[in-house]
Order: sequence, then C-alpha cells, then structure tokens
Amino acid sequence: MLQPKTRWDIFCTVVDNYGDIGVTWRLARQLVAEHALEVRLWVDDLRAFERLCPEIDIDVAQQWQQGVEVRHWPSDWVHTEAADVVIAAFACQLPSDYMDVMAEREKPPLWMNLDYLSAEDWVIGCHGLPSVKYKSVQKFFFFPGFQPGTGGLLRERGLLDQRRQFQHDRAAQRQFLQGLGIDRAADAQLISLFAYENTGLASWLDVLAADAMPTHLLVPEGRILGDVARWLGVETLSVGALHVRQALTVQVLPFVRQDQYDHLLWCCDFNAVRGEDSFVRAQWAGRPMLWHIYQQDEDIHLDKLDAFLALYTKGLSPAAAEATNGLWRAWNAGLPIAEQWLAARNHWPELHKNAEAWCLEQGLQADLAAALVQFYLNWI
Repeated sequence: MLQPKTRWDIFCTVVDNYGDIGVTWRLARQLVAEHALEVRLWVDDLRAFERLCPEIDIDVAQQWQQGVEVRHWPSDWVHTEAADVVIAAFACQLPSDYMDVMAEREKPPLWMNLDYLSAEDWVIGCHGLPSVKYKSVQKFFFFPGFQPGTGGLLRERGLLDQRRQFQHDRAAQRQFLQGLGIDRAADAQLISLFAYENTGLASWLDVLAADAMPTHLLVPEGRILGDVARWLGVETLSVGALHVRQALTVQVLPFVRQDQYDHLLWCCDFNAVRGEDSFVRAQWAGRPMLWHIYQQDEDIHLDKLDAFLALYTKGLSPAAAEATNGLWRAWNAGLPIAEQWLAARNHWPELHKNAEAWCLEQGLQADLAAALVQFYLNWI
C-alpha cells in the first residue's frame, strides 16, 4: 500500500493539441482520486489544456484542479523539489535543472518514460526495462498496451459499469444529447466523427447521404471540419451548424470535456476517432469504431495500425475481419472508403458483438494507473 503523501510529478509537452494532455490529465486525476497520491502535472501549454478543463486559468502558473496541482512548465525553470516518482510522458525531455535535483535526492526517485500506446509485439519485451541513466537516477520504459506484460490502458474504477447503465437508459441518453442541442431522429443511426484531415471523407459522406438508412453525424470541433465544409459546399462550419443532405444530417458540436466525450461515444452506434486518448475511450464504449492514427515519418504508424488490427479482429469471421481491415487501412491512407464502408455494414451485428467482447477482454487487465502504482511498489 502506498503512503498517502507519496508525491508524483508528471511532465507533459503538448505536441498534438490534445492527445498528450488528454492522457496525462486523465492519469493525474485518477492517481489522486483512486490512489490518494499527491500529483503535480507540469504542462507547457495551458491554452490547449483549457479546452479539456475550462476551469484552468491560463495566466496562473500554479493552481489546483480536481485535486491535482497544475503547474505551468516555464522556459526558465525555477527550483523545485523533485518528487518520489517522476513520469516523462511520451519521451518528453525533462528540464536539466530538475534532473539535477532528482540526482541530489538522498533516495533517487523512480523515473519512468510513459511511452505511446502500441500493440506491436516488441512492446511486451521492452516494458519495464531500464533505459538511460542520469547520474544516480535510472529511467525505465513503461508501455501502455493491450496484452498481458504491458502497462494496460487508462480506465477509471467502475467505468464499464457506468457505461453499461448509461447505454441501457434511453432517457439518460436523450437528456444528454439534448443538452448538446442534438435532436436525434428515432430511426437514424448516430455516428461521431473526430479525425485529422482526410481526403477520403467525401466518399464516406456521399454513401451516407445516399443510404436508405438516415444518419445523424456528430462532428466535434476539430481538424476534420474543413473537409466536412468542402463536402457541404460551405465556406466555414461553426459550432451549432446543422446541414441536411438527403439521408445525412451533419451537426457541429462544441469541443467537449472528457467526461462528456465519453457519454457522446456511449450514445453513438459508430465512432470515428483519432490519436490515442480518444482511441482508448472509443474502445471502452463497446461500439464499432474507426481509428485515424497519428501519422509518423516513413509511415511507421501503419505498423502500429496493423498490429492493433491483428488483435482487434482476431475474434471476427474472415469476411468481417477483411472488411474491417479494408476500412481502417483505406481511411488511414486517405483513400475513398465507400466500398469498404458498405462491406463493413454487411457484418454490422458481428462488429457490434466483437466491439463489446474486446472491451470486456481489455477490462480484465489492470488499468494503467494501477499498473504504474504497482510498478512503483515493486521498485521500492
């Protein structure tokens, strides 16, 4: 059992707008709420953080939010005492002055690099291994993942029970959607779209508009809005915009905070997501999904995509697995996806069943926060 006053520092540099801060903010809150730890979250971009936590004052360098001490990571570092556990999120470089303070401690802290999420096989072999050393302080690799032998996924206590209750409560769903200004038609499928720019989008919207089944497409503020606007033939799209094209209704939503986004995913029949944090949350929704992975140099992100697909589609029939693989790969290549979407639709009941089974399978593993705490307990 951890001592209540165990202090943790989490460092985050905002690279992809919201993915990095989304993961670290969620982790920091869970460590405080479920493990009674003292957590400081160091962030170099409070303006991006404000989108996820509107209560943040971007002009204040030190503040407390939901039990977490939030500190602005300044360009000119000020002396501060090093924590018992130091997490460098996504291989960010710690301030050199802080590293010196870590080395000056009588008992060096546990220093971990919380890496990007990947389903690749090599992750299991590298998870928990020592990395570089700075003076007396040893750094360790810590990899989130989908298989035993990794650090697992972020999942708050009771999350899956909350999700199931919400998805069985039509009145609660209706109330939530109405709070966002969404009036869902009784016979319309609900799809959320949160993605990077994608030239394949127009083909998907074409087939949704021409479909016999009506679709209500919910698009939170984000980078895909420009592509949606071009397809609609309008100059810009702002929050609250509502456009109807044949069987397709497109509605632009505000950028919502994390708990609201969870509920949005839980309401939808299908979720298109991007990055890492939204990707994990869509899996906890237990609904069919489409992932737009963050593009990396030399297309190494496609190896990560294929590694996840190999795990995610393992329980599907060959035809359903082929349809899912085709849809995800075409979407991530920016290719037209009309044909692949229709192929996936042919296996809709099976895809729903697989999404729920995958969610429950992942829920059997220790969550990321608990795994980090256990790693520290083993270390001491």
